Amino acid sequence: MARVFTWLPQASPSPSSPSSPTIGGCSVFPADNPWNQDVSQLPVHNNSANFISSIGSSTNLHADFGGNGEYGIPYMIVPISQSNIAIEFTDYGDESDPGPYPIPGNAPIENGSDRHVLVVQREDCKLYELYHAAFNGERWQASSGAIFDLNSNALRPDYWTSTDAAGLPILPGLVRYDEVASGEIKHALRFTVQETQRGFIHPATHFASDSTNPNLPPMGLRLRLKANYDISNFTGQSRVILEALKKYGLIVADNGSDWFITGASDTRWNDEDLNQLKTVPGNAFEAVYTGSIIH
Repeated sequence: MARVFTWLPQASPSPSSPSSPTIGGCSVFPADNPWNQDVSQLPVHNNSANFISSIGSSTNLHADFGGNGEYGIPYMIVPISQSNIAIEFTDYGDESDPGPYPIPGNAPIENGSDRHVLVVQREDCKLYELYHAAFNGERWQASSGAIFDLNSNALRPDYWTSTDAAGLPILPGLVRYDEVASGEIKHALRFTVQETQRGFIHPATHFASDSTNPNLPPMGLRLRLKANYDISNFTGQSRVILEALKKYGLIVADNGSDWFITGASDTRWNDEDLNQLKTVPGNAFEAVYTGSIIH
């Protein structure tokens, strides 16, 4: 599990979030964790313009969730009594946490090729994630797996993957319906870009590129919606998401379609409402400095 490196909060004018988001009665990392950091006052990265241009300054946001629950990544909460089960890793076992994992055979699997499985265990407050997962009737098979202690700021070892290309957990960066319905998201959101450089910024620990182009975003790069971008005409679910993007921002978490924000699958999403996000261009964002790039 994630146990080797620990995030040390930076000295900055940005305050920590006063409280962590919660799932299943568990705090999702401490309040001073990078995912929960208010980045609204952090300095703009000196290469921000090039990063934004490479991702697509005229390409718009896209909510990669909705569709009556068809899109997005599901997750499951299990009790402390949930039985552990062996995991057979087929690709990245040397960078995976060996388990066993408390994942039932009926755990929901993400649609599409990535086939993520995300499970939070109550009381123990650990997050278990699998990538490219399948259940064979006796045990789970997966390309990789990662365990995160939700009470800790520990990172995965540098250069280790997780169940996404950045070595990050997936669940903490999802847009979840319950928090949007409450009127406030208290954490950064994960998103994808097509091209990244051979580097990462903590809390990311892994890259998935051979490119040495310094103008491509590294994994873990933090972006925020500009303070002067007018969101007064946005409504409902989209408005709550955009407010979070001004305060907590986005984190480059994986390679994929540019500006695609990931959310939890849920039948209650309003697609018409979420489509408002498609009017927000990339040049409404700026990259902020949260640490040096590790190559």
